[in-house]
Amino acid sequence: MSMALQSNKTFSVETPTNEDYGSKYDDDGHLKRTGTWVTASAHIVTAVIGSGVLSLAWAVAQLGWIAGPIILITFSLITLYTSCLLTDCYRFPDRVYGARNENYMKMVNNILGGTQYMLCGFAQYANLVGVSIGYTITASISMVAIKRSNCFHKYGHDAECHSSNYPFMTIFGIVQILLSQIPDFHELSFLSIIAAVMSFSYATIGVGLSIAKISEGHHAETSLTGLRVGVDVTSSQKLWNTFQAIGNMAFAYAFSMVIVEIQDTLRSNPPEHKEMKKASSIGVLITTVFYMLCGCLGYAAFGNKAPGNFLTGFGFYEPYWLVDIGNVFVIIHLVGAYQVFAQPIYLVVENWCKKRWPNSNFMSKEYPVNIPMIGIFRLNLLRSIWRTLFVVLTTVIAIILPFFNSILGLLGAISFWPLTVYFPTEMYLVQAKVPKYSPTWIGLKMLAMFCLLVTLLAGVGSIEGIVMDLKTYKPFK
Repeated sequence: MSMALQSNKTFSVETPTNEDYGSKYDDDGHLKRTGTWVTASAHIVTAVIGSGVLSLAWAVAQLGWIAGPIILITFSLITLYTSCLLTDCYRFPDRVYGARNENYMKMVNNILGGTQYMLCGFAQYANLVGVSIGYTITASISMVAIKRSNCFHKYGHDAECHSSNYPFMTIFGIVQILLSQIPDFHELSFLSIIAAVMSFSYATIGVGLSIAKISEGHHAETSLTGLRVGVDVTSSQKLWNTFQAIGNMAFAYAFSMVIVEIQDTLRSNPPEHKEMKKASSIGVLITTVFYMLCGCLGYAAFGNKAPGNFLTGFGFYEPYWLVDIGNVFVIIHLVGAYQVFAQPIYLVVENWCKKRWPNSNFMSKEYPVNIPMIGIFRLNLLRSIWRTLFVVLTTVIAIILPFFNSILGLLGAISFWPLTVYFPTEMYLVQAKVPKYSPTWIGLKMLAMFCLLVTLLAGVGSIEGIVMDLKTYKPFK
């Protein structure tokens, strides 16, 4: 099954003129791409600064002042390095003049072959589905936090302000059904820019609230090693929580599964790999600064009792409206981020169906619908039905398994090693023709082995957390 993040274009049987190629088409016959490092940076920030930032205060609390920041910075450097390796593989065999690899799976198939291609498909799409579920959970948590904040303000801090997440997951799902009708990545730039602005905004509010809480003078209890064994947690809980926290930090930098698709939106001049390296550097730098602020200041504000979602921990804070605004920004951001991660899933199914049944009107025909104030909307029956079913499925799963931190840790474990480390390093070794057993070859292999160990530990910790949650959780109640 091949994935292609492109618009559903139909070309005339007539050969385009030279003028057409100069104005409408790239040198490979595809419609001209217009993205720049600015739009790519916006896509990256939208993809990276998502729900992962909200769990960093909790993750630092599990690891402490020493290991927490070190691991966070380590993941940022690994992600940036492997992302740069991946951008060099966008065109193959030559990174400037080679044929384009429009998506991650095509890149793996062209460079590493069929077996690796199947493994990549499983890892990428399992994670994309998981991220969609995780974002549904996170958005509902922020919606509930707004309701609780208003309740505390109205009835006092001792009021019973409990609320179910399920109606809010449903609302989020309905919004996603509507936005999912946007055909492809090339028409998502406006949504990504809005979502990126929201990322900065709510992270800034979270940092500001943390500073305000610290300045109140009620110093939360923290330590160099995080939660204390025998006081805050048992020794086994400390071990599992540590593994899970590492998975949360890995998830916080998870954007490799869409980086190739983002790069495919860039115009061909300047060379895509140079522009994408610039965008990746800017995106990861901005992300790391915000992550360090949110994780460390959030830990300083809440101490060893840091909540899983630190922005929802300010339920008693005044002015309550600022907490509400922060959570509104989270929701708006996740509305856009959901689409960034869901588009590859949508298009792989749609392109396969169109290839399998090329003469079917249901699969390929588009019906123009004039929407007042918006313009002409291209309605496709396959796109409408399939994308609606996908959103419904992810929403139902989110309702059944609303375990925020455990789910984030497991998603990080599933995606970090194969998509962020293994495939980028393996493809780079082939692309750059690195000699076997050379220093570069040995270094990349050691990096892959180290990250595999981290992935296994994070996965085990997160699964244990889900098992513990399932012991006390009753679905739909």
